[in-house]
Amino acid sequence: MASPEKWHAARELEGFRQQMDELLEHFGLERRRLKNSESLSLRPALESFVDGNKLTIRVDIPGIDPEDVDIRVAGGLLTIKGSREENQESKNAHYYRRETRYGSFERTIQLPEGLKAEDLKATHKNGVLELTATMPEEVASRQVKVKRS
Repeated sequence: MASPEKWHAARELEGFRQQMDELLEHFGLERRRLKNSESLSLRPALESFVDGNKLTIRVDIPGIDPEDVDIRVAGGLLTIKGSREENQESKNAHYYRRETRYGSFERTIQLPEGLKAEDLKATHKNGVLELTATMPEEVASRQVKVKRS
């Protein structure tokens, strides 16, 4: 019977790093690109949900003028594009820490079947873009009752 192998933290971390590299490659990313924070694209958080017959889509876009956001619907897909530009006076600054992302973004999501572009209403408050629409009656969820036989 072989004796148990001694645990080594460095070996475990190296295995974890390799797994993360494989995961990033699977999604078309490379670790060397991730080392340079400026190469990371801006990807605002998005949530969408249906409450009753109302569809709500929220996109976090702090620091982005809503006038500079392009919202389009084509082929049942909602596409939201925009960008956050860095201030000229901060481009030459020496940062201690930098987590804010700059650049352009594009988010696309599938809309429920039957929802039309003219059904969407967009508002912006406190850095959150909110799109709402009433769900078409034919796609709204319905409860199906089971009959006893």
